[in-house]
Amino acid sequence: MEGTSTTVPFKNLHSREYQGHKKKVHSVAWNCTGTKLASGSVDQTARLWHIEPHGHGKVKDIELKGHTDSVDQLCWDPKHGDLIATASGDKTVRLWDARSGKCSMQTELSGENINITYKPDGTHIAVGNRDDELTILDVRKFKPMHKRKFSYEVNEIAWNMTGEMFFLTTGNGTVEVLAYPSLRPLDTLVAHTAGCYCIAIDPMGRYFAVGSADSLVSLWEISEMLCVRTFTKLEWPVRTISFNYTGDYIASASEDLFIDISNVHTGRTVHQIPCRAAMNSVEWNPKYNLLAYAGDDKNKYQADEGVFRIFGFESP
Repeated sequence: MEGTSTTVPFKNLHSREYQGHKKKVHSVAWNCTGTKLASGSVDQTARLWHIEPHGHGKVKDIELKGHTDSVDQLCWDPKHGDLIATASGDKTVRLWDARSGKCSMQTELSGENINITYKPDGTHIAVGNRDDELTILDVRKFKPMHKRKFSYEVNEIAWNMTGEMFFLTTGNGTVEVLAYPSLRPLDTLVAHTAGCYCIAIDPMGRYFAVGSADSLVSLWEISEMLCVRTFTKLEWPVRTISFNYTGDYIASASEDLFIDISNVHTGRTVHQIPCRAAMNSVEWNPKYNLLAYAGDDKNKYQADEGVFRIFGFESP
């Protein structure tokens, strides 16, 4: 099998649950060293968790307080394991130091922020809001460098590994490919028959994947901008996707009550993780086969559980 010397024994692996938020968790993200996980919640906080991939110790978490609305998405500095940026419905974007739990910088933008991503070299942050406006921040000054409003629905955003291309997934079923930093249009890929919701970049830089409202995930070769295969296991709109650290597996999730893990090279499902609710966020660890996932879980009283889980441990 291309790229993989060993297949991962997914069926022998277990999930663990992490509790701390008061409302549902919208976003989970690992830091670049794979040792910390951040969770962002409707309860207006983010939390940072120290995760030992093989350990079983009591997990300590730090609460990041200050936002006055839901923390919809968060992302870690790709070069610095202790810096994290959060985007919130309160219009602010904040940068935090994971060691102290203190907010080091913040800036107020023009709308409710729903998407945030770092450029792979850590110098810029892109933020998307509910009004389809894209803002690029210079991380050092934490000030907007570019702003652009689009006439169509813009969903998730991403840079390629070299930072020369910037991708927007749109409500029209297309992926807009822009040159960076000019943001000049390079290509419009007609990817799906319904809106494109999420995008993930293969850590090896070969592919990107797009999840759509048509319940499909498409896999694209970056060099040729061609669709090489589709993953068809889900039956509901695809909300979240992630490649594992070797680029051999892709996880995708929706309102289906399982997370699909497929082999990138064959397109075949290798494992399904059962879940109890629609998923909001899945993300693989950058160093280990640990998959964090969070959704709309409710308790028996129909209140939000505020949990996330991590799959991939050898013992429960």
